[in-house]
Amino acid sequence: MHPAPSIIFFTTLSGLGFGMLAFLGLDVSAPRGWVAFVFFLIAFLLAGGGLVSSTFHLGHPERALKAFTQWRSSWLSREAWAAVVAMVLMGLYGLGLVFFDTRWTLLGVAGGIMSLATVFATSMIYTQMRTVPRWNHWSPPVLFLAYALAGGALLTGKVTPAIVLLLIAGGIQVFAWIDQERRENSSDTTMATATGLGGIGDVKAFEPPHTGSNYLTNEMVFRVGRKHAQTLKIIAVALAVGLPVILLLLPFAHIVAMVAVLSHLAGVLVQRWLFFAEARHVVGLYYGR
Repeated sequence: MHPAPSIIFFTTLSGLGFGMLAFLGLDVSAPRGWVAFVFFLIAFLLAGGGLVSSTFHLGHPERALKAFTQWRSSWLSREAWAAVVAMVLMGLYGLGLVFFDTRWTLLGVAGGIMSLATVFATSMIYTQMRTVPRWNHWSPPVLFLAYALAGGALLTGKVTPAIVLLLIAGGIQVFAWIDQERRENSSDTTMATATGLGGIGDVKAFEPPHTGSNYLTNEMVFRVGRKHAQTLKIIAVALAVGLPVILLLLPFAHIVAMVAVLSHLAGVLVQRWLFFAEARHVVGLYYGR
């Protein structure tokens, strides 16, 4: 699949933002006063900025509000509703912490759960796609939630939980890459089944359906070399997990914490680029790819 920058930034930033909101809502020792204001401001900027960036991938951004009408059947619509509910609940919860020095526990718990539900709904947009074997897998929801929780702990300054969650996310990521390869290689969809010509012998592409590119080849067919993919996987894990964990084990300093956050953000961006670049849509079979 074509790794569109808008979707990469959307899934990365919104995941970190809602992960941060989840920690703020569920943490009984959440900060108060102006410290809470700064934390909530960062979380809302990340979550809101990610959601806004997703509209740049739409052919008609002015129709984005129509996404709210299909909640019965569309995970995109469910994501939109979950995001709105989460941000409203967490906005009210934040008001209590910032201006009234009061923790409205029910609002915080509900907002935290809805924040995680938003991340889950985002992942299900991809998991439900049977046409992409690498996505039609257990890993997208697990990884999206793992990165959101690890990033949320990191951004809210929960050092010990952040170290544990980062290591868990890194371990799940490595295993997921291995299992995604197995899932993709074991797919029973081939050029023979895609064309319906398998019954008459081996099916090979004589030449492409057309000489130029079209929407399908631009959006659904993308190739990344195996050698480059392996290098990027090492970079992704090193930046998203390795370096932040090492920095968190050092004596605390604000500059060290900032570098850890920036490293994690860069690593997740690389991971999300690979998430799209390595995904092969079965439509590529018609183009011999």
